[in-house]
Amino acid sequence: MNQLSSETSPYLLQHANNPVHWKAWHPKSLTEAVANNKLIIISIGYSACHWCHVMEHETFEDEQAAASMNAHFINIKVDREERPDVDAVYMKAIQIMTGRGGWPLNVVALPDGRPVWGGTYFRKDEWINTLEQLQQLYQSAPEKMIDYAEKLHGGIESLNFIETKDFNTASQSPLLENLVQKWRKSFDLEFGGMARAPKFMMPNNYKFLLRYAYQNNDSELLDFVNLTLTKMAYGGLFDTIGGGFSRYSVDMKWHVPHFEKMLYDNGQLVSLYADAFKLTKNPLYKKVVEKTLAFIERELTNSEGAFYCALDADSLNDQNHLEEGAFYVWKKENLQELLKDDFPLFAEVFNINDFGFWEDGNYVLIQNQPLENIAKNYGITIEKLQSKKQTWEQLLFAERQKRSYPRLDDKCLTSWNAIMLKGFVKAHSAFENKKYLEIALKNAHFIVQKLWSPEGNLYHNYKNEKATINGYLEDYCFVIDSFIALYEITFDEKWLQNAKQLTDYCFEHFYDENAALFSFTSNLDDALITKHYETEDNVIPASNSVMADNLLRLALYFSNSYYENTAEKMLRKIIPNIDYPSAFSNWLNVLLHVSPQNCELAICGKDALQFAEKLYLEYHPNVIFAGSTAKSSLPFLQDRFKEKKTEFYFCQHKTCQLPSENFDKIVKKIGDLLEK
Repeated sequence: MNQLSSETSPYLLQHANNPVHWKAWHPKSLTEAVANNKLIIISIGYSACHWCHVMEHETFEDEQAAASMNAHFINIKVDREERPDVDAVYMKAIQIMTGRGGWPLNVVALPDGRPVWGGTYFRKDEWINTLEQLQQLYQSAPEKMIDYAEKLHGGIESLNFIETKDFNTASQSPLLENLVQKWRKSFDLEFGGMARAPKFMMPNNYKFLLRYAYQNNDSELLDFVNLTLTKMAYGGLFDTIGGGFSRYSVDMKWHVPHFEKMLYDNGQLVSLYADAFKLTKNPLYKKVVEKTLAFIERELTNSEGAFYCALDADSLNDQNHLEEGAFYVWKKENLQELLKDDFPLFAEVFNINDFGFWEDGNYVLIQNQPLENIAKNYGITIEKLQSKKQTWEQLLFAERQKRSYPRLDDKCLTSWNAIMLKGFVKAHSAFENKKYLEIALKNAHFIVQKLWSPEGNLYHNYKNEKATINGYLEDYCFVIDSFIALYEITFDEKWLQNAKQLTDYCFEHFYDENAALFSFTSNLDDALITKHYETEDNVIPASNSVMADNLLRLALYFSNSYYENTAEKMLRKIIPNIDYPSAFSNWLNVLLHVSPQNCELAICGKDALQFAEKLYLEYHPNVIFAGSTAKSSLPFLQDRFKEKKTEFYFCQHKTCQLPSENFDKIVKKIGDLLEK
């Protein structure tokens, strides 16, 4: 029988009425496979995945396919967002077997869980035929499958081995320069991003490139990053009407997205655009942040201050059938009827023409020129055009609300909540909007109160007022990162103490001294077929790279040499092995922390926060901030507070200059770092 109706995952519940006898990933399911000597089908996806829905409809809802699966296999459905550990292990297997990966991810494994075959999307007939062949082979010559499983398992295990090479983190400039030069060859100089399709946004790529361009006075690279951020904001990838970004675009010009909206993308992009605004003061970037956070607050936030996971790509169309993008696209006739005399100008702004046409009479709104150019061509002021654009968007938003809404994935993941929390912190620092800080603090208190157990561990998932699943390294690293960000913006040391407590827990339950890395899963969890050390930065930075960043910051605040030495060991292990920089961009960002251009600034005194807020309005990725408005026991701030004055302590690599009360002098010192 199908057992998914008792689960809370929206993705698993979508499959609860399939004729397939699905089980959730659970020790009992695996034990049953061994006891009955049955092969296992492990099918992994997530609620907002379009092709997961297609395969469900074509195959898993089909009686013939279900009969074949039920007769000979233990069938396990996995929500990759709930179980990223399971997904990571079997994704490695698929990539070894096929050279590519993606979702849905479908694997056939031996009863002990070792994979023997797999791929991504399969049509029904191919799926049934392959399953029958695998079952026959397992009955007639199981030794062949076992032999293959052993070899594949060895290949998966080998991916965990990273050769340690000699590397001095202080001599980083030539290495970084060479990697960035190599990277430039992949740039799309017309639409930004990488010169390929589909196009993923990869926020940590542009976080590093923005910082590298800034610290090296590389105007050409900075222009490329701004081109990318502008074209992403102009594209259909960004929902200019309702706010928020979709996961990726299927084309080269950021036009037609895969329409699902994921919390982790939007959290990272808010941080990125807020930083870019600090550097450029581009009003487009501010508008992107404001619209995105309005979307998050309106549609992905619950009453407890927690953030939901995602909106589906699919929604019901006019014929009441699920269709990708149905909620977001427009017919020309519909737009003409709504906008009336304004339609020609609207069509110029949003390309209701060949450039903006998608398919089946549908248009996805996209800009390809600044409003200033259009205003000039039409003989109107830029202020009037901006006002019209805002009116149009409000009109279309109201019209769109009449449509069937995309399905909501209403589970709350700890790691993704922390990423979004930091986005609100970054937006507050850039725009001095107190509401953003209030939302960030409410979410932080939710994490502490609902997702952090009295035993010291974080939970990964929250749904129906219940926290479940022991946390993964990604939960710890992003919560620590967000708590450090909260400290920097509030100087409330409880957030640093919380970060340190979680870090110490990670050393106890995740750190592998021999590997010099943190395992993705806790040593308290049931072991999978292999350990997983997440080291490659993808659409979300690798948990180990985020931990290395956290350790360097916390080492400074707490004068903790063990944290610092561990982070440097991690860097020395990863950096010399980097071949393609886009997959290690957050590691490269961490490496910049030990550059000669980095500094630490402590601000101590009753006016410390006011001075810090002035500094936060500008882009200072090479400065680690600390401060206090009262006496502090934090090692970095020990004995630095004086009752009647506010002083600045400018430090580099554990060496501090004499304190100064001159704010302008400190600002100049920070600026002078870029001249080195």
